[in-house]
Amino acid sequence: MVTKRRNFLFTLGTLAAGASTLSAQQPTTREPVFRVSRANSIPHESVHPLDRALHMAREGLTHIRSNIRDYSAVVVKRETIDGTLTDPEFMYVKIRNRKVAGGQVQTPFGVYLVYLKPTAIKGREVVYIEGQNDGKLIAHEGGMRGRFLPTVPLSPTGAMAMRGQRYPLTEIGIENLIVKLIERGEIARQYPEITCEFRKNAKLKDRVCTVIQLNQPKRVSELEFSQAQIFIDDEHNIPIRYVAYDWPKQPGARPGVIEEYNYLDVKLNIGLTDSDFDRNNPAYNF
Repeated sequence: MVTKRRNFLFTLGTLAAGASTLSAQQPTTREPVFRVSRANSIPHESVHPLDRALHMAREGLTHIRSNIRDYSAVVVKRETIDGTLTDPEFMYVKIRNRKVAGGQVQTPFGVYLVYLKPTAIKGREVVYIEGQNDGKLIAHEGGMRGRFLPTVPLSPTGAMAMRGQRYPLTEIGIENLIVKLIERGEIARQYPEITCEFRKNAKLKDRVCTVIQLNQPKRVSELEFSQAQIFIDDEHNIPIRYVAYDWPKQPGARPGVIEEYNYLDVKLNIGLTDSDFDRNNPAYNF
């Protein structure tokens, strides 16, 4: 049993990058479809394109902090870890955004997730609430392994929780994604060699989006991508897809994916409560 516990701790990964109980109406897990119409590019304006992109990002951040309390989604992610691109991982998530008033946290950040696929990790569940459980996430395996292996608390930034992850669980979510995009956009703005393009009428599944694309043909900054794309949901004014590409290894080759995060079937302000982030919720399998 000790060996099994050690193996579990060694292999357990948590989501990085951004929750209603799974039921017979579980969200779809089919692969996302991306379509971009280059013929519908937004006309050039006098403002620098990166300034425009940063303005959109800051507006989105204000919007989510003012108007979005919580949401559920199917998150699909791929990440290059130690030079190898992982297979797509599908997770159903419930996320409650942190709310602050008068400098005090009124509603703590909360995450519940369960892996939908691949089969090797299907059923793995994780919960995290800011300021609770000594700052640790609570996780357990699914399937047959979950019947024999214990539920464990893990530091989100510890070696076991970070194994196979680019970012800790505490950085999951659309709000955190916007913050990262603003940080990267501010860096890119310092380098005139990095260009920014806008395209309208892109689709991520059934969502109509505006695409912001950053291009860094030559490595001129600390930003590690040659190209990055952000899909902004036109109706909800939030990013629902981010993908960053490396430089091609040889001329004419396709660039590899550094990291990719998709938020599919997003449902906003669904009224999540503390029980949605409680390991003792009878709908969960902790």
